[in-house]
Amino acid sequence: MKGLIISELNQIYNPKGDILHALKKSDSSFNNFGEAYFSFVKYNQIKGWKKHTKMNMNLIVPVGEIKFVLYDDRDNKSEPKIKEVTIGQSNYKRLTIPPNIYFSFKGISKNINLILNIADMEHDPNESVNIDLSDISYEWKTTDF
Repeated sequence: MKGLIISELNQIYNPKGDILHALKKSDSSFNNFGEAYFSFVKYNQIKGWKKHTKMNMNLIVPVGEIKFVLYDDRDNKSEPKIKEVTIGQSNYKRLTIPPNIYFSFKGISKNINLILNIADMEHDPNESVNIDLSDISYEWKTTDF
C-alpha cells in the first residue's frame, strides 16, 4: 500500500525494566507532531473501520498484541486492497498509516492490549470517516492466535 510503512523498533533490555523506542524526529516516517494518545483494545474486540483524510498516524503497541487490517480503496490497482499486520511485544514495530487508508484492529492478547498513536496533527472529528465493520468485506477470525 502506497505510503504504508512498517518500521523496526529498538528494544533495550534492562534488568529493572526494558526500554522501548517509539519515534524520533530523525526517523524517515516522522512528519510533524500534533498529539499523542493511548488506546486500549480488549481481547477479541474489534475497533474500526476508520480513515483519516489528513492525519498521518504512527502506531506502536508496547503492551499486548494487536492485529491491524488496512483497506486501501485509492486508485492504485497494482497493489492488494487489504493488508494484515500484527504488532506488539513479540513483533515490536511501528506502523505508519498515511491519510485515506481505512483501518480496523483487534485485541489479540488475553491480557492488556495498548496502542500509542503519535499523530502529525491534533484530533479533528471533521477529518475522519467512520464506517461499520460490515461495510468492507473482511472476515475476522474468531481467534487469531
